Amino acid sequence: MNEIVTEYSEAVLRVELNRPEKRNAMTSSMYSALATIFDKAARDEHTRAILWHGSGDSFCAGNDIEDFIKNPPGPGDSPQAQLMNVLIDFDKPIVAAVHGAAIGGGTTMLTHCDFVYAGTSAHFQMPFVNLAVTPEFGASCSVPAMIGYVQAAELILLGAAFDAHRACSLGFVTQVVPDQDLMSTAEETVRKLTQKPAGSLRASKRLMKRVFRDQLRAAVKAENEEFSALVQTDDAREAFAAFLERRPAHFTGA
Repeated sequence: MNEIVTEYSEAVLRVELNRPEKRNAMTSSMYSALATIFDKAARDEHTRAILWHGSGDSFCAGNDIEDFIKNPPGPGDSPQAQLMNVLIDFDKPIVAAVHGAAIGGGTTMLTHCDFVYAGTSAHFQMPFVNLAVTPEFGASCSVPAMIGYVQAAELILLGAAFDAHRACSLGFVTQVVPDQDLMSTAEETVRKLTQKPAGSLRASKRLMKRVFRDQLRAAVKAENEEFSALVQTDDAREAFAAFLERRPAHFTGA
């Protein structure tokens, strides 16, 4: 079974995360595949917009911890970093349809989308500190910029979970809709986007992101360095072991 399924129709590339049995948790190979998919879409003159969603009952439950332990990201050109950099530079509209769990990277990847529609079942969390690591995908920069530092501190430093309506009130998502209307709502937005002049859309997105992109690149570089150092610590090893063993973690590091 393909872990990422794509379908092209009427200038729209549909990208579906397809590990429903794992709530679409991301592996290193999936990060690499997504980076390739988005890079090709950026250069394909026929692709006007992206529709991104998950299969089964979730959008994305973050990293697959077992795969992550075997293939931890380093400070350099990891699969995760490749996808981050492609998303930062991507200048075509990305519309995300989110239902069920969007955890860790499943939340932070959404900060690179232009429209995020959340079904009423959607719930979000950035539990990086709980796992003794740092945010990723530039979230240390993008989340405070989107929702303000104080709100970001609650979500990142406490790793607090939040539902679709809180996400919308914070400005994290575009709109909350009933789950049964989620895909049709996202598809309608994508349809409207494909009817706009493509050059104007891309130029407008580049202009809105122009200054922020340099900040995101710097944030991603700093996050990767901090993350790759912290993931080697005893606290991180304990956090991942506790997660897999379904028990509370006991931290001892400074």
